[in-house]
Amino acid sequence: MSAGDCIVQANDIPNHDFNDAEASFATNVSEQDSNYVLTSQPQQAQNSTALNLGVTNAVMLNGVVIDLLAAACYGVGNEPLGLEKIGCGQDQSDNPWRYDPMSALNNFGTDAHNAHVQPDGTYHYHGSPMAMYDLDCEATGEASPVIGFAADGFPVFGPCFQEPQSSLVRKAESSFVLKGDGTARQAVNGYTTPVAGVGGIVSNNYDGQFRGDYEFLSGQGDLDECNGMTIDGQYGYYITDSYPWVLNCYQGELDDSFSKMGPALTNLLHSH
Repeated sequence: MSAGDCIVQANDIPNHDFNDAEASFATNVSEQDSNYVLTSQPQQAQNSTALNLGVTNAVMLNGVVIDLLAAACYGVGNEPLGLEKIGCGQDQSDNPWRYDPMSALNNFGTDAHNAHVQPDGTYHYHGSPMAMYDLDCEATGEASPVIGFAADGFPVFGPCFQEPQSSLVRKAESSFVLKGDGTARQAVNGYTTPVAGVGGIVSNNYDGQFRGDYEFLSGQGDLDECNGMTIDGQYGYYITDSYPWVLNCYQGELDDSFSKMGPALTNLLHSH
């Protein structure tokens, strides 16, 4: 650890209600003993780093982590086709048909805060941690504060930002769109294409049920391919109302303290 770096010590218990009536947690939430190192001077790398199951994406200021990827892909594992919840590991990192837990077309048993629990009791967000920020940018009239930090040390902001060229405060917009404007999914060599009506598959179109239903379109919104931007010299990731919700990749170098090793990674791969 370098001088000036910060350590986040957390028990992973949120500062809000959880496990509401609409959730279906497999186990009870329990305290953890987590420590994350945040570099005080994150630097943007030459190339971005893709999300992967072996790294905790971010830790919020309330001590709860964000894990955006589901360990579930269509046609992978031993569960019924179209109803997969586990079994899709890092060896399937390029699988376009990895389910998006934030999609309304999927059901991963999350609560009102887009979170659920691992078998060991770890509470974690699968998407926007709504209790951490104000939802109405116009009402607050202020840019969102930092609500957490990603594994590369860059801050995670709520959805609101002030346009540099004006005093307007509004929500940051993602630059990801549905492929083909939501037309029929195209087969990808080496992977089983989802079929409508099989299990929980809603349609044959790019409808957002899977992460591979989206593509980045530069300039479509405010944010880059990692769901971040620089304002007043500060780069950060922003919560968005649409995919990829928090971040899609990392612009900086990852700290090893965010890596999941051994039992921690096994726990993740059997959590959904």
